[in-house]
Amino acid sequence: MKYEVWVGLEIHVELLTESKLFCGCSTAYGAEPNTRCCPVCLGLPGTLPVLNRKAIEYGIRTGIALDCQIAKRSKLDRKNYFYPDLPKAYQISQYDQPLCEKGFLSLEDGKRIGIRRIHIEEDAGKLLHQEDGTTWIDYNRAGVPLIEIVTEPDIRSSEEAAEFLENLKQILQYIEVSDCRMEQGSLRCDINVNVQSADASERSEIVEIKNLNSFKAVAKAIEYEAKRHINLLKEGKNTLKETRRWDESKNQTIGMRSKEGAEDYRYFPEPDLSAIEIDEEWIAEIRETLPELPRQRKERFIKDYGLSSYDAALLTASKETADFFEEVAERFHDKKMISNWMITELYGRLNRSGEEIKDLKFSAQDFANLLQLIDNKAISNHAAKEIFREMYETGKAPSQIVSEKDWKQISDEREIQLLVGKVIEENPQSVIDYKNGKDRALGFLVGQAMKASRGKANPKIVSKLMKEMIEQSELK
Repeated sequence: MKYEVWVGLEIHVELLTESKLFCGCSTAYGAEPNTRCCPVCLGLPGTLPVLNRKAIEYGIRTGIALDCQIAKRSKLDRKNYFYPDLPKAYQISQYDQPLCEKGFLSLEDGKRIGIRRIHIEEDAGKLLHQEDGTTWIDYNRAGVPLIEIVTEPDIRSSEEAAEFLENLKQILQYIEVSDCRMEQGSLRCDINVNVQSADASERSEIVEIKNLNSFKAVAKAIEYEAKRHINLLKEGKNTLKETRRWDESKNQTIGMRSKEGAEDYRYFPEPDLSAIEIDEEWIAEIRETLPELPRQRKERFIKDYGLSSYDAALLTASKETADFFEEVAERFHDKKMISNWMITELYGRLNRSGEEIKDLKFSAQDFANLLQLIDNKAISNHAAKEIFREMYETGKAPSQIVSEKDWKQISDEREIQLLVGKVIEENPQSVIDYKNGKDRALGFLVGQAMKASRGKANPKIVSKLMKEMIEQSELK
């Protein structure tokens, strides 16, 4: 019997606000433990929360980008559960009146993955497990604003899940609501998995897998869990309705606890915060500030710049990269050449160094100037790569490096004729070999000329003049 996998995602996204959701503490990552918290985010008695307007704005931005309906009125609720890194023993979240509902995100093949809801909530702290068996708690993250994006169970494979998450991450970064740094915990994903037989006669219980912090782990967990469900159904058994975790070292999920339902959390309206009222004017104002989204920008790069779908996808993978390309494109005419140099040379350097476009020491104007030197045949391709390496490492302008290294290409035919003539005179046997049909001899002679010029001679002119002067030579 064939089975179909059903997957729904719950994605927790830390928002790029400067302060926490209900207090003025900084949200900056990397501070010493418990140095960015106050009586409000520690949940001390007598404190009152004050809602961060910017967090609501970012939630609305996300909802618009994902074609959601924005609620004109929503409210905040208390979600009650005890956990050591939840200082109040409840989380302020949203239950029955979320900020956004009924949206979607389209995959490359046109399939729509439904967005059930997007709601605002506060993050918990972080548990730090020590080698001696003790556990410490860092409350710096407690109260950081989150949006939780909940999909419909429309995903049918690990590949679709990975594509959805990649596309979602791009959108969130483009609209600048989150940096989505999974290694820092600002993007985390829970997955809900079950399987159903093709004739719908068998269906496993939904299992939740918590806190996956890489797209690779999401894909592996879905594949593992789907096989586990199918095997149990084939044995006449079923899965428990439970929460599990992914063990990276064992490549398997491990049971944690039975899955809670809404009744277990004893939701009730947050008494210390009023309802959130949102008017059409504010929604329209936010809509107008949204940038062009990744898919639309990719399509424009294909149409306006004549790029392939593959190249356009790479160049629009991040807003910073796409912005850099367009800055260079304003200054240099050959868009395909810009694309080739960015994808091969620039991306290669960034990948090796672990840096990002924003870390570059040189400007878009410098990059355009380098390409112009190549286009004008002022430098060779070999020299250009060396110049680019130094630009990347030092931030020097290409013209300065060319001057310092004396790498200006020799394209004067009279100067190259003298060079070629000398090579022919010093290598008579190779000239004779070429005349006798040994084509490799020409490559040797051109190489000798390039070596004599220290790589500065224009190789096309050298090759052309070498052929012409050999034909005129009396050597046989």
